[in-house]
Amino acid sequence: MVDEALSAGAVARRLGVAVTTLRTWHQRYGLGPSEHIPGHHRRYTPTDLARLEIMRRLTAEGVSPAEAARWARQAPDPTPNGTVTPVRIPPSGRDGGGTIPVGRAGPAARGLARAAMRLDAAAISETIAHALATVGVVATWEGLLRPVLAGIGERHAATTGLIEVEHLVSRCVSEALAAASRAKVPTGPARILLSCADEEQHTLPLEALAAALAEAGVSYRMLGARVPVAALVEAVNRTGPAAVVLWSHTRATADPAQLSALLAAPRRPLLALAAGPGWRADTLPAGVVRPVDLAEAVSLAVAVRDSLDQSRRD
Repeated sequence: MVDEALSAGAVARRLGVAVTTLRTWHQRYGLGPSEHIPGHHRRYTPTDLARLEIMRRLTAEGVSPAEAARWARQAPDPTPNGTVTPVRIPPSGRDGGGTIPVGRAGPAARGLARAAMRLDAAAISETIAHALATVGVVATWEGLLRPVLAGIGERHAATTGLIEVEHLVSRCVSEALAAASRAKVPTGPARILLSCADEEQHTLPLEALAAALAEAGVSYRMLGARVPVAALVEAVNRTGPAAVVLWSHTRATADPAQLSALLAAPRRPLLALAAGPGWRADTLPAGVVRPVDLAEAVSLAVAVRDSLDQSRRD
């Protein structure tokens, strides 16, 4: 529980709901911010947040909003140490499908996970867009998106469920990253070629890299999923990129022969990156670099761009 008053946006991210949902709960059921300082917007106190958490949990479990609000308003004021005595709430017979584990990720990731379990596309998109606008692509990917996506994968592996959750979240993530890429279109020639390995269908990390490159002012070309090695080599020969990033999510798609073919291309790139957990470091051809994370992949791409620019100036 927090001990400071929060804005509507902060509460929405913490709970994993849209700001418009908070406004509706305020207008219809009186569950609004109670702290008022003259000349400032009202803010949500710990008591307000406790009541909204009850409202969110009950509505997610199928209780009608009016009934959920009635129970939420029964939440007592915080004790002197800042905690709130739990309110006994009626069992609904449903648990909303469980929770998505996000490890040590922060409140925004927990809120996004809750929104994902409710299939609340508006809240998912709003949370991602806010993070991209405030902390940037790399921090959003590492601190928000990757933990939630990994948690969904973990739950699916354990239960074979959450397929609909994974599809909805993936779509929202892809749309948000595409919007971020369009918002900062780099100028100059596309010097980085992004491609998935042959038969590799997991594109979100590559889309995150594209958005991060755009944010850093680095032009790129995106080939996308399931690129046969012959098509990759043809694209390299036609465009002459300074660097090529080949993404593999699983061992099944991480065939080092694809990298060897890339290095043997007539217009061999200055830098070949084997990105993703599918690649094994001990199987990579000499001259191929395996970045440890998104930040390192961006740094390497920027370094190649800058080196090429410097050599042309000289």
